[in-house]
Amino acid sequence: KLLSLSTQMGNEYVKMRAYGWSDAAIPEGKTLADFANGHNYFGFHKTENGWFYREWAPAAEAVYLTGDFCGWNRHAFPMKKLENGVFELFLEGKDTLRDGMKVMTLIHSGGQELERIPLYAKRVIQDPEDFSWNAVIYDPDEPFVWSDKNFSPKKKLFIYECHIGMAQEEGKVGTFEEFRNHILPRIQEMGYNTIQIMAIMEHPYYASFGYQVTNFFAASSRFGRPEDLKRLIDTAHKMGIAVLLDVVHSHACLNTREGINEFDGTSYQFFHEGSRGNHPAWNTKCFNYDKNEVIHFLLSNLKFWLTEYHFDGFRFDGITSMLYHDHGLGVSFTDYKKYFSMNTDV
Repeated sequence: KLLSLSTQMGNEYVKMRAYGWSDAAIPEGKTLADFANGHNYFGFHKTENGWFYREWAPAAEAVYLTGDFCGWNRHAFPMKKLENGVFELFLEGKDTLRDGMKVMTLIHSGGQELERIPLYAKRVIQDPEDFSWNAVIYDPDEPFVWSDKNFSPKKKLFIYECHIGMAQEEGKVGTFEEFRNHILPRIQEMGYNTIQIMAIMEHPYYASFGYQVTNFFAASSRFGRPEDLKRLIDTAHKMGIAVLLDVVHSHACLNTREGINEFDGTSYQFFHEGSRGNHPAWNTKCFNYDKNEVIHFLLSNLKFWLTEYHFDGFRFDGITSMLYHDHGLGVSFTDYKKYFSMNTDV
């Protein structure tokens, strides 16, 4: 189940056809790396004159942005509807949005107003009072400075699987900093050259071990700030240790307000309709990989973790669930007929 994606997402992956997807998804002369750039367009982006915010909500009739920046006035900032279900808003002034400000997207769809966390939110936190999850603007005063330019993973990986929150002896949720200071040296001493980290992508249910993801571009706030994770990875690289992300693209959390499920008011924006869109064992939603927009979201997510956090590769969770109509439930796979059959989701 260990698969890795090279950081060299370039010409060797040019054609989507090699993956069974339509060439139409990638314009002529562009590469897969060019295609996987959704995170550079959608979400919040600061410019010299202000902030752009873009969202993909094809079934929405109207979309608004609200939050601390406007005193939570719900309809003061409508977003402009562009083509292909994309909505855009420009907020003048670089200081209109600041680090730590809470924001919320309001989707008008099917006669309802739905509260939603932005799809590409980079930081999502839980309120200690009412336990609700909210997106916050991530814009630190100083960008993180990396020192791992010359790092390269060993060709033969000796992998230590780990979970940041459970790695400490104390009866509490551990942090990125505690892991960096106390656990990384022990892993190095034992001779491992790679760590595979679970539960990095934000998830509301801690007991899911991070396998019910709600916010695919946000590092779990339980363990610290994004720069803490970057410092951990940078330190690991200094120690000669590669870092893999245990990535969950096989399914997504059922939650709506804080997740991507029914973001635009429909069940089919990211997932299959009806029973095919529901995982019978995990009570989660199953992605529809036949939609170019879904592939765009997931591949952009992979590139984001490679470029923003310098992860070296991935261990993909739930591969069997992605490959087979019955998700491989109750199947022993004792002969090759079980692997290649009409049970395969082509």
